[in-house]
Amino acid sequence: MTFVEYTWLIPLLPIIGLILAAAFGRKTPEDGGYFVIGSVALACAMSLLVAYEFFTGDGTPVYASQVWIDLGTINGVQYQFEIGYYVDYLTALLLIVVSILCTLIVIYSLGYMHEEGDRKRRYYVEIALFITGMLGMVVASNYLEAFIFWEMMGLCSYLLIGFWYYKPSAAKAAKKAFLTTRIGDISFMLGIIALFGSFGTLNYHQLFDPAFTESFDVNYWMLLFAMLCFFGAAVGKSAQFPLHDWLPDAMEGPTTVSALIHAATMVKAGVYLVARSFPLMVHTPEVMIVIAVIGGFTAFFAATQALNNFNIKRVLAYSTISQLGFMFLALGCGGYIIATAGADEHLLEVGNTGYMAAIFHLMNHAFFKALLFLSAGAVIHAVHTEDMRKMGGLSKKLKITSLVMLIGALAISGIPPFSGFWSKDLVLESTIAAAGVNPWFWILYIAGTVTAFLTAFYMFRLWFMTFKGEESEAAHHAHEAPASMWVPLVILAIAATITGLFLLMPDGGLPAVIYTVSPEGLAIPGETLGLGWIEKFFTAWPTYVSLAMAVFGIGVAYLAYYKKTLSMAFYTKGGNKRIYDVLQRRYYFPEFYDYVGEKGMYGLARLVDFIDRKVVDGVVNAIAAVAVGSSGRFRKAQTGMTQTYAAVVVAAVSVILVLLYIFAGVR
Repeated sequence: MTFVEYTWLIPLLPIIGLILAAAFGRKTPEDGGYFVIGSVALACAMSLLVAYEFFTGDGTPVYASQVWIDLGTINGVQYQFEIGYYVDYLTALLLIVVSILCTLIVIYSLGYMHEEGDRKRRYYVEIALFITGMLGMVVASNYLEAFIFWEMMGLCSYLLIGFWYYKPSAAKAAKKAFLTTRIGDISFMLGIIALFGSFGTLNYHQLFDPAFTESFDVNYWMLLFAMLCFFGAAVGKSAQFPLHDWLPDAMEGPTTVSALIHAATMVKAGVYLVARSFPLMVHTPEVMIVIAVIGGFTAFFAATQALNNFNIKRVLAYSTISQLGFMFLALGCGGYIIATAGADEHLLEVGNTGYMAAIFHLMNHAFFKALLFLSAGAVIHAVHTEDMRKMGGLSKKLKITSLVMLIGALAISGIPPFSGFWSKDLVLESTIAAAGVNPWFWILYIAGTVTAFLTAFYMFRLWFMTFKGEESEAAHHAHEAPASMWVPLVILAIAATITGLFLLMPDGGLPAVIYTVSPEGLAIPGETLGLGWIEKFFTAWPTYVSLAMAVFGIGVAYLAYYKKTLSMAFYTKGGNKRIYDVLQRRYYFPEFYDYVGEKGMYGLARLVDFIDRKVVDGVVNAIAAVAVGSSGRFRKAQTGMTQTYAAVVVAAVSVILVLLYIFAGVR
């Protein structure tokens, strides 16, 4: 017996907690919260055992599936949909990240959601269903199965963003998130249809096998279309430009929801989808360019919107969008290098460093962003406001929270030895490597470097405004969060400190064992430098450029928001109002969405309504009107009088006789 054989249990365990919480929650402490915590903890333990077993094995993907739907044989090809599990390095790493974070966040929920009364049971049920969706997508064996769990997460996102549905802003944010991400879902579905039509299967173990895919004479443009559709799905789910604007509004949900869904897991599903599809995407260099450009632009674009926002959760939301852009940037750059490398083994290895950088940054970001969101939740729990202008001087009252949030800010800013430093530099390194193949990628490197400055600036702006300066009125009654909240924060702070150091382990640790497949079907392992990464980083000029930008950003924030000796008038309301308005109004994207909805979608809806009522219903109604009118006229002949009927019969017989006489006479 092996633990991997029981991978199918992992997404099933939270469902058991859901059922118990729904059935018996009212009769138990915390309205069923302990059922969910127990089931998620068991899923975490199982995930860790499966991951450990796989990482200590030979690295061969393990999969098992059974026929779910049999469509029969068409032109000699048997079409079936299967259900099962698929475990490789990517699956194992995501199981570790997702299961640990989910466990810590539901434990944190005990303190944060304690005052929610009867609503707690609904909260824990929805959280459990969401965790099932994310774990199910990670272990799914094919794209259709993944799509089902993908949609499950979308439903839970809608429910949890609108958890306080009686607030108009929350209800509106939930609908906005649901409708915007549906665009990506439709794109995902189209990609699945195109892929199934091309290969007759959606199973990973077949699609990622070059011997299988090369046996099909697949039209390149159809493959290109499918891969673009998959990236379109990722754009919607991971809130990339231009479908990014739903994520800041999603902060209307509880902060635990923000940490779980919109920082640590669900928005990572788009990155996971692209990484999972990498063996197919590297055949399409055009798609990799699109991924890199969208990712690099989004990283910079979202970071600018966090510069003067005063809502602590929305600053972190824009930061999430920006950091997800970094991941797509690395995937796009690495994939482009592999797609154009041919048989050059050195370029294949360099390209895989981009893939490795993206997944490494996904892991590091999940921990330090969950830490930042939950720290923000502890602050909000203490002062009952999300407006940073009403905070200040909280470090004296919230010593643990201020310290762990400082660690999170250092990690995301890319300061060594914290985790973000290692993965962010790998992302920028992959951009430089792509620029060696195509000089246009230098633009993306510059965008990434400037984003490093912006990230450090807005994160320490947040930290100084929240914890330093004069003690605000709200701080007078503030107190540290309960143990159920600060213990997970400490664990996440430790993770944000050490996960980047995995790169320095012998043979490169977890990040280096991740691999991808070249267009020729070769397994390309990551660089396994171990401690050699230190020399590689600190003897390369890009490291010092990005580090200098981060330190510069922290310094500017220190002078502007702690010492208050540097004026930020160029983008504040009292200074350059034009820039202030552009940033505060989010580059007018909410207005643009409303305009498209009102003029475009509403206009289309009216056209469809007109066709439905006037054309479709009009034809049906016209036929009915003719039938009714004709029947009305014929009905008048039915008088019920015997003499009338006799007269009609006599007249009819007379006419017949006359006609017979005429025609007989003609003959």
